[in-house]
Amino acid sequence: MPGLSVDWRIGGLPLHSPTPSGDSKIRTLSWNNHTDPASVNGWIIPDEETEDDMESSKSVEGEQVSDRHGATERPAIQRKASSPMMPAFMTSAPGKVIVYGEHAVVYGKAAMAAAISLRSYLLVTALSKSQRTITLRFPDIGLEQNWKIDDLPWSTFSQPSKKVHYYNLVDKLDPELVEAMQPHLSIISPKASPEDRKTHQNAASAFLYLFLSLGSKNFPGCIYTLRSTIPIGAGLGSSASITVCLSSAILLQLRTLSGPHPDQPREEAELQIERINRWAFVGEMCIHGNPSGVDNTVATGGKAVVFKRGDYSKPPTVTPLRKFPELPLLLVNTRQSRSTATEVAKVAALRKARPAITEPILEAIDKITESAYALISASDFDAKEPRSVQELGGLMKTNHGLLTALGVSHPKLERICELVESAGVGWTKLTGAGGGGSAITLLNSNASPSTLKALEDKFAGEGFEKYETTLGGDGVGVLWPAVLHNGSEDEGGEEIDQEKFLNADGRDGVEKLVGVGVGSFEKRDGWKFWNNVGPHVNSEGKQEPISG
Repeated sequence: MPGLSVDWRIGGLPLHSPTPSGDSKIRTLSWNNHTDPASVNGWIIPDEETEDDMESSKSVEGEQVSDRHGATERPAIQRKASSPMMPAFMTSAPGKVIVYGEHAVVYGKAAMAAAISLRSYLLVTALSKSQRTITLRFPDIGLEQNWKIDDLPWSTFSQPSKKVHYYNLVDKLDPELVEAMQPHLSIISPKASPEDRKTHQNAASAFLYLFLSLGSKNFPGCIYTLRSTIPIGAGLGSSASITVCLSSAILLQLRTLSGPHPDQPREEAELQIERINRWAFVGEMCIHGNPSGVDNTVATGGKAVVFKRGDYSKPPTVTPLRKFPELPLLLVNTRQSRSTATEVAKVAALRKARPAITEPILEAIDKITESAYALISASDFDAKEPRSVQELGGLMKTNHGLLTALGVSHPKLERICELVESAGVGWTKLTGAGGGGSAITLLNSNASPSTLKALEDKFAGEGFEKYETTLGGDGVGVLWPAVLHNGSEDEGGEEIDQEKFLNADGRDGVEKLVGVGVGSFEKRDGWKFWNNVGPHVNSEGKQEPISG
């Protein structure tokens, strides 16, 4: 905003960096020993500092040089022209489930969504300067497409009336920009089935819109490879997870993100989360047209959120739940296709035909969400106490019963509930629109491995797909550079390259190679997350209540 003065600091001294509009914005230039993703050769460099700017500020090796702001850098190091611009790095973001409040949220009630430990992973590998191409790979859905950077519609995206910057808020797609991308999308997967081709083009449109909006014609050639452990089309936020990965990766390449690091102030970390989230929402618009924004918000910030949308002409009110605990979750995919629109229409028809019955059900679902929020927000809440988990589980089970009364369950969902109930391992409900899709079970603390194995065998025997996951985990994360120790004591660690990433075998192979560490995989120190900050608190030191 005009008049806002936020400073960079070099060695403790402020350095103002005006935006093209004349505003000032936060920047930081400091030596960080190669640990910060927003750095090159250990220095954090302003995003508007182009390669030409850097080259023009350099002197011969061994001399001290100054950047265009007058800050003294370390001695310049001559680099070969064929060297990549930056090391390979990775981003990752979780899927999500609706824990409470499905369908009631359509009528202005509260709903709660939480991150799950099933995640998408993006590996970004820079090419040499002479390789002027970008490649998008998503082997899990059979997508691979490359474009010549110079052939992309930069002239349209860079028009003064069209050009946006990383700090801008984009709440709708520009039809002219969408149209300009079409020739570059129409060439994708010509031999695929219509359904698969649409999926491929949706993913590519999100990527291209972000790349063209945030990047420039001077952007380095890169390979962007996606792998996901999230079932696609199961209502688990797979597309939002992917757009968060893409958004964070491109913003990192632009050097517009700081951290994450343990000493980063909460306010600064949340600014980075918001920046990633805004552009992930743009990617979601490319895929879904008019998304709620909830999926990308959960995928970015992690943990859980409570959201309301009383006025559909305005964005939903979203309240982060930073105290949401990590809880063991069993997620079962019925493999039964369903239509969100169809299930929403069922409830609308019932509400019109029997309002005196339907309205109390919707109100009761709303009360369940509020009760869960109050329980988790309480100062004495302890997720390790069996009673606390039992209360949350009981609310889930009641929520499912009310959704069944609305007519949005399915025989396969009821069968999953029956099998879990018989095994006595937890509390189950459908998640999402219903009519198929997935069910979630909050596991109780005394569920034995042998009982869970027997239950897993029954699921498999009846054609269900089971995932053991965690509820309420981390949001967007970064691995910079793409090196993990993976149990090795070697100082250098294991570098994750394109070949290893592409050859990782299935969901377990991806998690074993690069996973952030959940369930049977130990958490890895290399992955860093911006959401590891304190909760939103008010002046009385209490977490903010639901608003909206």
